[in-house]
Amino acid sequence: MHVAVYGRNLKPGTTPYVAQFFELLKAKGISYTINRPFHKHLLSDHSLTIDDSTFTKKTEITTAIDFVFSLGGDGTILDTVSWIGDKEIPVVGINFGRLGFLASISINDIEDSLNAIINGKHVIDRRNLIQLESNKKLFGSTSFALNEFTVQRVETSSMITVHTYLNGQHLNSYWADGLIVSTATGSTGYSLSCGGPVIYPNSKNFVITPVAPHNLNVRPMVVPDDVELRLQVEGRSKRFLASLDSRNKTIDASFELKLKKASFQAHLVRLSSSNFVNAIREKLLWGEDLRN
Repeated sequence: MHVAVYGRNLKPGTTPYVAQFFELLKAKGISYTINRPFHKHLLSDHSLTIDDSTFTKKTEITTAIDFVFSLGGDGTILDTVSWIGDKEIPVVGINFGRLGFLASISINDIEDSLNAIINGKHVIDRRNLIQLESNKKLFGSTSFALNEFTVQRVETSSMITVHTYLNGQHLNSYWADGLIVSTATGSTGYSLSCGGPVIYPNSKNFVITPVAPHNLNVRPMVVPDDVELRLQVEGRSKRFLASLDSRNKTIDASFELKLKKASFQAHLVRLSSSNFVNAIREKLLWGEDLRN
């Protein structure tokens, strides 16, 4: 088995768990290559003894890799998916972060989880992505997102108007701080914090969620993910912020944005013993209110 390892800077207290992970890979005869900035971080800040095989370009992530291990939180998973692109290599998320909806494997269960993956006791969840098209160059080869696309005002400027069309029909002109178009996977992210619903991951839906709308009768809306959404943004400010997951670009009113389901998916590894229902109950503390 050959795997890739992607990560961002980890806290010093995580060193024993990171060391355990690489020791287990070596003990089980699993070869690996590491994202170079993460490799430098592990050497300098965690003083680990690890292999020198590294990668720096997205083209080096090929289908010859069996799994990509993401060491971090959900944000690291989103970065990992952007590196993999349309290759659909399975991603294993080990949660060194906080909430961990996507990075579902605990750092306390690394050995058991690795054994389960080696023995085939895992499930691959195929998650739909959202694809962005624009009349001007914007995000290049990473014009897709696992969680959401967002357009919002910049800094402290006044509210913006987002003219939104669904399959060519005018849906609404949202007067708000911004607008989120979320996948089912991203429904537990930014959209949820703005009042959007939780959508089951395998649901074939997008969620359109306004950010702090001026009109209180404007609510989040669930639509099928086989539609095409077209957005045009205007406002007093000449600049707006467009985001795909954690990647941001500044745009102006001349940009015409189109959103649709991507032609490829993200493949997320889940252990056979875990599921979304248990995860949502645990992460959102459902049933933990002592007043119940």
